[in-house]
Amino acid sequence: MMSLPGGPTKDEILAVALFKLDLRPTDIFADIGCGTGKVSIHAARRVRWVHAVDLREKAVAYAGAEAKSSGITNIDFHCGNAVEILPSLGRMDAAFVGGSKALSPVLSILADQGARSVVVAAVKLETMTAAIATMQDLGIFREAVQVQVSRTHSIGGGLMWKPLDPVTLIVGGGPGCS
Repeated sequence: MMSLPGGPTKDEILAVALFKLDLRPTDIFADIGCGTGKVSIHAARRVRWVHAVDLREKAVAYAGAEAKSSGITNIDFHCGNAVEILPSLGRMDAAFVGGSKALSPVLSILADQGARSVVVAAVKLETMTAAIATMQDLGIFREAVQVQVSRTHSIGGGLMWKPLDPVTLIVGGGPGCS
């Protein structure tokens, strides 16, 4: 597994995020800050097309290889700044934002495009605060959900709970959102 800061998205976080995104078979989906491609690959099984974007060439190459090995063919990978790339891709029906670079401009583009559902994953308080404030300013904020997951861990012949870092999912969307 590739080592990237902040990733890959934990299974439990992914499950909640995908539920909140309410993806549909006809959707065009954007994965902003795609990292290892885990979100893109899972979303691709539920939507018509995925645009996966990351600033890091290493991440885009890795995510592309993961998609190929998973037999997924409905993803385009884009290396660069989402603020520059998103406008050229057309309207997104739904988007997952896993990266915090240029968060406010990215959310503005998605709101202007009328994205039905947007989920921002935040581990830093500053990212959470910025996402909520921006979504409120844009009139697309719905809710923030903090997801705290613990998994069993062996200790002294028994089991204990070992917590993972909490993640806040900031959920929003445009008119017609679920």
